[in-house]
Amino acid sequence: MSFRHFYFEDYEPGQTMKAAGITLTETDVIDFAFQYDPQPFHIDKLAAEESMYGGLIASGWQVAILGFRMLVQAGLVGDASMGGAGQKNMQWVKPVRPGDTLYASAEVLETRQSRSKPDRGFVEVAFRIHNQDEVLVCHWQATHICKVRSA
Repeated sequence: MSFRHFYFEDYEPGQTMKAAGITLTETDVIDFAFQYDPQPFHIDKLAAEESMYGGLIASGWQVAILGFRMLVQAGLVGDASMGGAGQKNMQWVKPVRPGDTLYASAEVLETRQSRSKPDRGFVEVAFRIHNQDEVLVCHWQATHICKVRSA
């Protein structure tokens, strides 16, 4: 995968990005859950049917990770990325089920250059994941660290 040249100066508050969708299969849901979140309503169809969810649902972690991956692939971060400084306010609003198609979007909320390390800046981003019915299923905010081009 090649990344575009996208530096701190290229982010502006209000800027948005949308990613193409991805459809989760039953196998995707179960395989991820067996590895990372083996709760009965993620890995066992019968137990899931008897749960409050009435059937299998994807792990919220899987939903968030897929949303982030889609946005990285769509170009949200470039080769000037220095990683993240954390996330906050993650909420899983609605269950995601096998067969659902997820769409990710991101909005730049704020940018600020580091005072102590002027070679980098911080980009506050709001992430949102919707399903095929445009229902919000997950959202959070994260701080992206990015190289400053002029440094």
